[in-house]
Amino acid sequence: MARSNLSEVLKSAGNTVELLRNSKVGMYVYPVVAAEFSNWRSEQAAWRNSAVLFDQSHHMDELTVEGPDAEKFLAHHGVNSFANFDTNRAKHFVPVTPAGHVIGDQIIFREREDKFILVGRAPTSNWLMFCAAYGKWNVRLKYDPRSPSRPEGERVLRTHYRYQIQGPDAPKIFEKMNGGPIPDIKFFHVDKIKVGSKTVNALRHGMSGAPGLEIWGPYEDKAYIHSVILESAKAAGVDLVRCGSRAYSTNTLESGWIPSPLPGIYTGDGMLAAYRDWLGADSYEATGAIGGSFVTSNIEDYYVTPFELGYDFYIGWKKDDFIGKSALEKMKGQTSRKKVTFEWNAEDVVNVIASAFRPGEDHFKWIDFPQPNYASTSADKIMRDGKMVGMSMFNGYSYNERCMLSLGIVDADIEVGDVLTLVWGEPDGGSGKTSVEPHKQAEIRVRVSPTPYSREARENYADSWRSKKG
Repeated sequence: MARSNLSEVLKSAGNTVELLRNSKVGMYVYPVVAAEFSNWRSEQAAWRNSAVLFDQSHHMDELTVEGPDAEKFLAHHGVNSFANFDTNRAKHFVPVTPAGHVIGDQIIFREREDKFILVGRAPTSNWLMFCAAYGKWNVRLKYDPRSPSRPEGERVLRTHYRYQIQGPDAPKIFEKMNGGPIPDIKFFHVDKIKVGSKTVNALRHGMSGAPGLEIWGPYEDKAYIHSVILESAKAAGVDLVRCGSRAYSTNTLESGWIPSPLPGIYTGDGMLAAYRDWLGADSYEATGAIGGSFVTSNIEDYYVTPFELGYDFYIGWKKDDFIGKSALEKMKGQTSRKKVTFEWNAEDVVNVIASAFRPGEDHFKWIDFPQPNYASTSADKIMRDGKMVGMSMFNGYSYNERCMLSLGIVDADIEVGDVLTLVWGEPDGGSGKTSVEPHKQAEIRVRVSPTPYSREARENYADSWRSKKG
C-alpha cells in the first residue's frame, strides 16, 4: 500500500532511525553543475589564492514570502530578531521546533518591507510552507525547488541564477564588471552593481572565509552574466577558476558552517504531528539518509539546538512569542555541547585508504575525495577513553590545508587541542544505503581545532601529533 505522508512512512517503518539509516535515496547530489571544470584541488586553492566562481543556481530551494504579515510570519517561525532587519539586508534564518530543536537554516533576504526571499536546503522551505497553511497569516508563498538531482538530460529552469565570486583577486573582477569601483557593501548587506549592461543584486558574503560577492537576477540572464564575469576576469588579468560541484561542497569546512543537521521533526505532538501528516512520503524528511558510526534507537539523539551549533546569538529574546521560545529559554544558561572543527590524523586516514589495496582482507569504509559524506546527514562518534563525547557531522578534504577536516559538536569540557578518536564507518558491516559498501570500522585520531578552522591555530600545537601513535 502506498504511503501518502511522512506519518504513514514512519508508522510503516516502525523505527525512524532504521528507516533513515537504510534509505535508498543514494548520495546527496549537488545537481546540474559539472563535477569539475579543471580539478577539485585547483578549484579549492582558487578561493584562497586567486579567485573562484561558484554557480549556486541549482542546489538550493528558493522560497518567496510576501504580504502584509510577511515579517510577523517569519519572525514567529524563526529564532532571529527582526529589529534591525532593514531592506537590502540578509540574515542567517534559523527555525526550531516547539521543543527548541533546529529544523534547518537558510539565508533570508529582505527585498521590500513586505517581501522576503529565503534560499537554502529543503527542510526550512517545507516547514515554512506548512506553517503558512497551518496558521492564519496574510502571506503569499512562491516555491522554486532545487533542480532535480538527476535531470537525465532534461532542460532545467529556475527563477533566478546565483553566482558567487570570491578570493583575494575578486575585487579586481568586480571593478571590471561594474565599469568602475563598486559600492562599499558591508557584510551581509545588499546593494546594486553593474554586470555589463545588467544591474544586479550583490550580497557581501564569503563561504570559505575569503572576501566575495554573491550576485543574482532573472534566470534568463544567466548566460549573459556568466560571459561578462569571464570576460571581466580576463580583462582584469585575474585567473578566475570555475568551481565544480565536487569542490563546492567542501568550502564550508574552512568557514565552519554545518549544512545538514537532521531536522528535529520526527517526534512531538500537536503542530509537529500535523506537520508529519502534511509532509509527503517523497519529501526530503521521508527519504533522507543518516550515515555514520553513531547508531541509536532514539531519533532524538541526532537532534541539535541553536546553542550547540553556535546560533544562540541570533535569538531574538526580546521578540514577542515565537515557536520554540519557551524551550530555548529553559536551555539558556545551561551547559551544552559546542561546535568545533576536527582535524583528522593523516597517518590514520592513509591507513584507512590503504586497506582497500590489500586483497583478501576486509577493508575500512572508503574515504572519497574531496568529500566522503555518503548520506544527507552524517553522524560519526567522537570518543575519549571509551566514552562518546561528541559527533562529527560534516567532513571533507581541504587541499588548502592538506588535511581531512570535519565539523561537529563536543561536550562542553572538551578543549581545543584535545586529541580524540573518531569512529569511521558503520557498525555490523554497513547499512542498507545504496551509497555504502560492505566494510569494517576504523578509529581515526582527531585533534579538536577552532571553528572557523585556522592553520595558524593548528600549528601552535605539538608538531608530531599527526604522525605518532598514542
